[in-house]
Amino acid sequence: MFTGLGTASIAYTDPWIVSFEERFKAFSAGTRRIAYFYETPDTSTFRYRVFNMVEALEAAPEVGISASWFSRADLPYINRVIDLADALIFCRTRFDADVDRMILRARARGIPVLFDVDDLVFDPDYIHLVLDALGQPTSAQELWDYWYAYAGRIGATLRLCDGVIVTNDFLAGKVQAYAPRIAPRLVPNFLNRRQQAESERIFESKCRSGFARDGRIHVGYFSGTPSHNRDFEVAVNALRAMLKEDPRIVIRTVGFLEPKTFLHEHQDRIEVYPLQDFLNLQAIIGEVEINIAPLLDNNFTNCKSELKYFEAAIAGTVTVSSPSFTIRNAIRNGENGFLAQAHEWDLKLREAVDTVLDPPRYIRMAEEAFHEVRRAYAWNEYASRIAAAVFGDARAHADRETREFAALRPL
Repeated sequence: MFTGLGTASIAYTDPWIVSFEERFKAFSAGTRRIAYFYETPDTSTFRYRVFNMVEALEAAPEVGISASWFSRADLPYINRVIDLADALIFCRTRFDADVDRMILRARARGIPVLFDVDDLVFDPDYIHLVLDALGQPTSAQELWDYWYAYAGRIGATLRLCDGVIVTNDFLAGKVQAYAPRIAPRLVPNFLNRRQQAESERIFESKCRSGFARDGRIHVGYFSGTPSHNRDFEVAVNALRAMLKEDPRIVIRTVGFLEPKTFLHEHQDRIEVYPLQDFLNLQAIIGEVEINIAPLLDNNFTNCKSELKYFEAAIAGTVTVSSPSFTIRNAIRNGENGFLAQAHEWDLKLREAVDTVLDPPRYIRMAEEAFHEVRRAYAWNEYASRIAAAVFGDARAHADRETREFAALRPL
């Protein structure tokens, strides 16, 4: 484990706890205004696809766009928002009568209506993969009912929009297959301001100390959501073998995973942390030498973004990951991380451990990943890309989409 990082618990409150009037004032300030709608703010999709977007736009006044987010709690005031907006973006929002009214009002004003989605959760054809990824019992009828309803309602909202913003090209292909009339636009996930600043502080502490460590080698798995039990199984046998053979190995997990059910014979070398806020998570990631991101190989997992890689890299921690679509485009095996096919986890984890024990190589790899991530995923580098995705061609199609809308909207 890395030492001397000054990673004591960080005081944290959700930065999105802001009144409607404060958010509306910020939203009103620009010459063009984007209204994001998300059902209820949370620490996962909302943070990446709404909060981070708004923060990036606020950091670039030269783009001339103000933005803010609104939720179901703001529905009594939502007409004020739409009547001032130049674009309305629904993020992972389930269709209902309120959503229908919002779209109708935006249509009447002639502003583009977009949908932002970061996961394959809009097409019921893939619900079996969702249940498989969650490790849920396929005999439970209520789960089938819930997930088909969930995906169906999200898909209904998506199909009513002028465009869809996605995190990667693989997911874009699934959107086009589901809604062929809609051309997806791409805005990847990226860091937020405080997350990046704290991570850079951790990385700089490592550099000053020469990446000083204690005698243990920590392997970290940071799940964030309950949907990763099956993914973790991809690496379990390799982890079990390492724990058995090397007493220096310690497994650290954060989130909903219960690794002791997988590795019960090594409970004394398993550290389990509850779900963390995004600042304290970076501190916990920064302490470990090896971050792992095992994934099943299917359409659902290939739609996911590379955030597990870049959140570790910005804190100076090296990643071993399954080569999903986005990950294999971000990691160059042996240069800024390691890629492990399902049958290679034992080999790649051992190579990663050997790299930890070769400090000059580890430092070169960590520095390479850090600088690449800082260039590619910095919180203040995405305003123009967001603007292009939202306004680039949406207005050109507004009249055609309005004509088609009546035929598409559910009665």
